[in-house]
Amino acid sequence: MRLTRAVPLRTTPTVSVVVPCHNYGHFLPDAVSSALDQPGLDLEVVVVDDASTDDSADVARRLAARDDRVRVLVHRANRGHIATYNDGLAEARGDYVVLLSADDLLTPGSLTRSVALLERHPAVTLAYGAPVSFTGTPPVPTTRVTGWSLWPGRTWLRRVCATARNPIVNPEAVLRRSVLDEVGGYDPRHPFAADLLLWMQAARRGDVGRVNGAHQALYRVHGQNMTTTDFAGVLTNQRTVHAAFEELFADGADDDLRRTARRAIATEAVREARMAQAAGDRATLDGLADLALTAYPSITGTRGWRALHRHPSGPASALERRVLTSSHALRWSARSRRWRLVGT
Repeated sequence: MRLTRAVPLRTTPTVSVVVPCHNYGHFLPDAVSSALDQPGLDLEVVVVDDASTDDSADVARRLAARDDRVRVLVHRANRGHIATYNDGLAEARGDYVVLLSADDLLTPGSLTRSVALLERHPAVTLAYGAPVSFTGTPPVPTTRVTGWSLWPGRTWLRRVCATARNPIVNPEAVLRRSVLDEVGGYDPRHPFAADLLLWMQAARRGDVGRVNGAHQALYRVHGQNMTTTDFAGVLTNQRTVHAAFEELFADGADDDLRRTARRAIATEAVREARMAQAAGDRATLDGLADLALTAYPSITGTRGWRALHRHPSGPASALERRVLTSSHALRWSARSRRWRLVGT
């Protein structure tokens, strides 16, 4: 990774913000407004309503009537999130593209900051920054940039493989349009991890950049989030991540990175299996253990695997359960701190 000084945007590139919406009409005006609040850019916003049963389509049309930078597509029948994303992206005319869910927000000037990095470094295919999660009233974001981080794509991809986790929430990511066209958009065969797969595909085609210091997006956490309803569950998450990595490396290239990812997936599956064991969730325990073996058969030689099978009916004592829970929390806290600081 190379740290470099941020420089102001000196061009006026075109940027397309695609806003998929399903029954989020009450959030839509704020999302669209946040996308338009980006100085120094030639902007367009494409709202795609996926056959909402609320007033989302009407709200979107009113927003378009007030600002000619806003266009609206309405699905007559519900097509699901991946088709909605790709339909909007197919309409995008910009040199750079952003996907902003209707319940999330971009921070003031976030696209200007990301596009400045992309314009300065033509080899960068993907730029992102730090998002902030919130419930209720959106927080006041920090907009001061402290610098840029630049990775060769393979270096960034190696870091992602080493943890087998997605370092990008989504609304803070800006993708070069030419790369999106080359990749072909979000892969409908991997609906639960299509974003992770897209970021990794971009990293295979060029460098990756990060805007440091500033908050680049606000991610709303509420009971209707897709990630907290349709796709909940550790086992489902681990399986979808594994499938995304297998798709990425299906061409036989980068076998070393594929082995790194498989080992990371297996290691994480064993750790989560220990938590399922502590909770007495035998079905999740068995599923995670099977996934670990499938991804990386040599996992059976690790200390984590041996610990998992030392007490097949659960941890040996209440003390072990407390230690397990504490170590799990500390590990996630350390990961979170590193992610906020360096982006991986």
